Amino acid sequence: MKEPGIDYMAVFQALPGAVALLTPQLFFVDANEEWLRVINRSREHVIGHYMPDDYADQPNHPNAAVARNIEESLRRVTRTGRPETMELQRFDPTDATVRPRAAEARFWSMTNIPVPGADGRVALLLHRVEEVTELIRARAVALSLQEAMLPAPRTVGRHPVAVRYRPAVGALEVGGDWYDLVDAPGDRLGVAVGDVVGHGLAAASVMGQLRSALSAASRSCGDPARALEILELYAHSVVGAENTTVANAFIDWKTHCITYSSAGHLPPALLRGDGTVELLDRATDPPLGACIEHGSRSQATTPFAEGALLVLYTDGLVERRGEDIDTGLARLTDSLTRHCGAEAEDLADALLTELLPSTGIRDDTALVIVPL
Repeated sequence: MKEPGIDYMAVFQALPGAVALLTPQLFFVDANEEWLRVINRSREHVIGHYMPDDYADQPNHPNAAVARNIEESLRRVTRTGRPETMELQRFDPTDATVRPRAAEARFWSMTNIPVPGADGRVALLLHRVEEVTELIRARAVALSLQEAMLPAPRTVGRHPVAVRYRPAVGALEVGGDWYDLVDAPGDRLGVAVGDVVGHGLAAASVMGQLRSALSAASRSCGDPARALEILELYAHSVVGAENTTVANAFIDWKTHCITYSSAGHLPPALLRGDGTVELLDRATDPPLGACIEHGSRSQATTPFAEGALLVLYTDGLVERRGEDIDTGLARLTDSLTRHCGAEAEDLADALLTELLPSTGIRDDTALVIVPL
């Protein structure tokens, strides 16, 4: 059967993104229309151009370093025969007279791919460019949101508290998980963690509203269950707050007791000085918005001795797809026992290292460890 003819020139022009072809000696031999549009040059000025000549007469220009990075990558691909994705490259405006928006720095993702000839050696280099400026701007906004919405690590009460936040991959560095610390009268500390359904800026917006509301409720009533009741009333007015889970606890160093209440959240863990772990699961009610009628929430109290650690966390630390949650809790308990005696900061690092996957984190993780 005769193979159908394929117009490879049309395919080249239809490739997504800006694409150019260069010889191993780094001379341009072709470029699609998107490439010409991106660099704002005519085909006549590109074809036959020697790529290393870019900014050769302006070695101190900020973009000269980018041109050198591209050249070095292309030469490596020629030498090794392996494709290479470059680190993000920043291009600064070359014309200060253009309108302000166009004068902002732009960010580009670049990939260099070897094209072998009949003899197997690199005959051409395919250089693909994709602008990711808006993604970088969104990430910067997300980082600012995270810093503004989550309290900075600090000494609260009599003890320093270790806190950690790890975003899911692709979640713009912020999501629906949160933690909060509340100073209370009488050598007491309120500590909470929560998890809003979803990721990204939408979940972060809901998270910020709920965290602030719970913080205010905890300060006004000083009672974990009552604070969650107030939070649930508020959550009914927040779109996206349904099914949020929260664990809320108050530590009293005078009575050496922890009073806690949970809205569908995973149980806090109390690591005692002898290495035993108690999961605080005796006061768990449905998540926020899961009940048709508003009602009172349960709370429980457990004693602690000096030297213990209270660990609150979100599901990203223990849950795995296709795995029973009891397996994840057992993994957490085992890790806590093995690190009994560690300082709070060291324990926080150890838990993240041992319990989070090394790559492809699918869920946000908030972690709070309070030395008792």
